[in-house]
Amino acid sequence: MKIPGAALCALFSAASVAAFAPLTNPSSSVSSRIASFGGAPRNAAVLRRMADATAEEAAPASEPKKEKFEFQAEVGRVMDLIINSLYSDKDIFLRELVSNAADACDKRRFLSITDDGAAAVQPEIKIRSDPDAGTVTIEDSGVGMTRDELINNLGRIAQSGTRNFVQALGEGAVDDVNLIGQFGVGFYSAYLVADKVEVITKSMQPGSPQLKWESAAGQEFTIADDDGSDDPIEAAGTRIVLHLKDDSLQYMESSKIEELLKRYSEFIEFPINVWKETTEYKKVPDEEANKDLAEGEELKMKTVPETKVGYEKMENAKPIWLRSPSQVTEEEYDEFYKSAFRASYDEPMKHTHFVLEGQIEAKAILYIPGMLPFELSKDMFDENSANIRLYVKRVFINDKFEELMPRWLKFVRGVVDSDDLPLNVSREILQKSKVLSIINKRLVRKSLDMIRDIAEDEDESKYILFWNNFGKYLKVGIIEDDRNKKDIAPLLRFFSSKSGDEYTSLEQYVKNMKEGQKKIFYVSGDGKEGAAMSPVVEKLSNLDYEVLYMAEPLDEIMVEGLRNYRYKDEEYDLVDATKEGLDLEDEDEESKKKKADLNEEYAGLKDYLETALEGKVQKVSLTTLLTNSPAALVQGA
Repeated sequence: MKIPGAALCALFSAASVAAFAPLTNPSSSVSSRIASFGGAPRNAAVLRRMADATAEEAAPASEPKKEKFEFQAEVGRVMDLIINSLYSDKDIFLRELVSNAADACDKRRFLSITDDGAAAVQPEIKIRSDPDAGTVTIEDSGVGMTRDELINNLGRIAQSGTRNFVQALGEGAVDDVNLIGQFGVGFYSAYLVADKVEVITKSMQPGSPQLKWESAAGQEFTIADDDGSDDPIEAAGTRIVLHLKDDSLQYMESSKIEELLKRYSEFIEFPINVWKETTEYKKVPDEEANKDLAEGEELKMKTVPETKVGYEKMENAKPIWLRSPSQVTEEEYDEFYKSAFRASYDEPMKHTHFVLEGQIEAKAILYIPGMLPFELSKDMFDENSANIRLYVKRVFINDKFEELMPRWLKFVRGVVDSDDLPLNVSREILQKSKVLSIINKRLVRKSLDMIRDIAEDEDESKYILFWNNFGKYLKVGIIEDDRNKKDIAPLLRFFSSKSGDEYTSLEQYVKNMKEGQKKIFYVSGDGKEGAAMSPVVEKLSNLDYEVLYMAEPLDEIMVEGLRNYRYKDEEYDLVDATKEGLDLEDEDEESKKKKADLNEEYAGLKDYLETALEGKVQKVSLTTLLTNSPAALVQGA
């Protein structure tokens, strides 16, 4: 497939620009590392030799001289991948550019703190749309870039300046910098909505000029000095101007920008300011009504609208998962649950707040809802139900990752924030890895701990409420999660022949067993009443055996997956009491002899019934398990 020239330019996205500032000479001080680009790197030199000298000579003397460069040959292939495969939703362009801008701000703040010669700064991010020009501008007051950095970072594929930055500072500084910066082509997502991108930037290195990088439809880009006469960058930073495609003009609406920021970037720690038009109402004297106003009378007022345009700061939510659990109140946990998961009328039953350390570092909060979420009441595995929200350094990535939590815990809500997740270049596909396995195990373990806490609460009604809402999910866990089913089994609840209208557990069943009993008996039926009517229950109840009722279709599949239950180093098999050949432990030799005599006495009746029911039953047997019922249908062994 031949990639059109317009697609080739898409490799250069503004947001990563500010974040990509590779450092060399790690032995020098931070500030000298930032300024250590003395000569153009090898790749930059190669690109310079490719510059179009003719175009430079033809440029008028009054205009800044532009240097022209060609993209690498693989740009077309990468752009095709980005546009057609990696990004399923072009809304994410703003997430990528804002998160990269935040990286640049984080880097500048870090350098201003660690470098004695740098002035302390409070970076910010600004977003402005211009309907007349058809543009959206994302600007940050981060580190900015030099000419060589523009060439290297925007002319090559997946050049991660943030990663180089962390490596240059050394392993010991990773915790301090704590940047995302491992996504490579996030900047290029700008071309999902724009057919031309301009990058105006000024490096924080002393004496750095303001530069302009530009690429439109074609296989090349230009770099020129920018006098900043229109809108100079004061100290340092990067301004990305997106010239929107005709099918992307909706992004010029401030309401659309705010919607995307709320969805993806509400926890960014730097101020985000959006240019918007607001209408305020104020009271002014009503000249018409006051014409005939007598002296001493109070002026008559009227309300008039006043339209203003300017930057308005977005309200950033506080990511409570980053705080110590001891510093978060119960009210804050509940409020965060209600706002993050749109559950205004639900009080969570339980929550847990923890930190993963060791092979992977992550912070998380998990909740067990107080009621079954509405979308799960229609479909217990609704694909659109967002239960676990994944963040990377406060930037929302996705809430559709099935690998983070098994589907039998679909009802658990929560947030996971980690810098160690191996996201692919688009941040949309979570790769299967050891890191993911570690997070998955920890989330499951913490979820089980919460459920056990509810089950052990003195107020038994809490677990009854939990079981009525979410018990079916634990049954699915027995079926699908072989690794954890032994931990799930004690949490199961059943009706039984002895429990009446109350639930019983497998542990309680074992505690109430007859002396010498080694099996757990159960019968299946349509509901509790249907199971209780099984004829085989009669004899077992008369012999003082308790029988569990598998009252739902899911129970039959679940019990096949469970098979046995271990309690205090003893293992008890679960046995279907309706199966042929049921063996009761208390059958003595006398009982066995009596059964043999009965078989001999009624051999003629058996032969008659087998002939009459031929093709309908496999065989006819005599049993001593029935008391009031004359006969019962049983399953073959």
